[in-house]
Amino acid sequence: MFTVKGYAAQSASSSITPFSFERRDPGPHDVQIEILYAGVCHSDLHQARNDWGGSLYPMVPGHEIVGRVVKVGEHVTKLKIGDYAGVGCMVDSCRRCEPCEADLEQYCAEGCTLTYNGRERGSEQLTFGGYSEQVVVEQRFVVKVPATMDLKAVAPLLCAGITTYSPLKHWKVGPGQKVGIIGLGGLGHMGVKFAHAMGAHVTMITTSPEKGKDALRLGADEVLVSTDPEAMARARGAFHFLLDTVPVGHDTNPYLQLLKLDGSMVLVGALTPLDPIAGFNLIGGRKSVAGSAIGGMAETQEMIDFCAEKDIVSDVEMIRIQDINAAYERMLKNDVRYRFVIDIASLREAA
Repeated sequence: MFTVKGYAAQSASSSITPFSFERRDPGPHDVQIEILYAGVCHSDLHQARNDWGGSLYPMVPGHEIVGRVVKVGEHVTKLKIGDYAGVGCMVDSCRRCEPCEADLEQYCAEGCTLTYNGRERGSEQLTFGGYSEQVVVEQRFVVKVPATMDLKAVAPLLCAGITTYSPLKHWKVGPGQKVGIIGLGGLGHMGVKFAHAMGAHVTMITTSPEKGKDALRLGADEVLVSTDPEAMARARGAFHFLLDTVPVGHDTNPYLQLLKLDGSMVLVGALTPLDPIAGFNLIGGRKSVAGSAIGGMAETQEMIDFCAEKDIVSDVEMIRIQDINAAYERMLKNDVRYRFVIDIASLREAA
């Protein structure tokens, strides 16, 4: 075991404050990573404040991790010391169920092991995330990050990126399709970038007309303001696919009316209850509503490689770890374009 410095929530009502804890020494299949950057996901805030229930304390948040490999176990083959590596939302799974054998570890039948706010497999030891100096992870749950990429802007790809890439890939979004991205935030801005890079005609669907200019910069072909009844009426039946990134419960019925025959709307944002769906909005066009989590590890590596090829990263605002509580308050006001990323050098400098 070795001692690591980080920042943690001690309770649902406490601030994120300095915290020291123990990491395991790397085993034969483990990779030890010196963390350089940690993205700040909205779920970090929700879990730190126990908004969804079931939070475990002390909690070191952070599941958008990019760093440098400093040690590898004797059986590690995919990474070497000095490589850049990424860790996302999970650090283990049962590895033997049907989803795991299909490289869909995020849907592990026994439940995947979360990077933080979870317990090490077969142990009562809490998992601690990326708001810290170092992390040790089994090689299967680590991706290799090309050194040519902007590392600080890669960090959010490990959650916001794969959360939007996976459904777009699964539903075969591509040329000849009209795709709508609902909500322009941390998830939505990545959805626009990916759908555009995949060759679709992309519409940003937003309640905020002022976001239109930025949506076009990110790769949208057009903007649809969902609070404009006439514009929504004109767009009825126009879309093959909708990616709904809204992070709270909301009324999906107006969006379902935008789908073509056999169109699909996939939810990636809201974990809380939605308003009731009117059956006619599904039956009337043989439409589907589905959900999607992150991707498996093979797909996450595929996403990183796609981003390297297409020169895609997140739009980020850098912060010091000491400013994390202020960043959380700004997130509640949607005052970030589009993802905070912690420079972990600020944690080491304060040590």
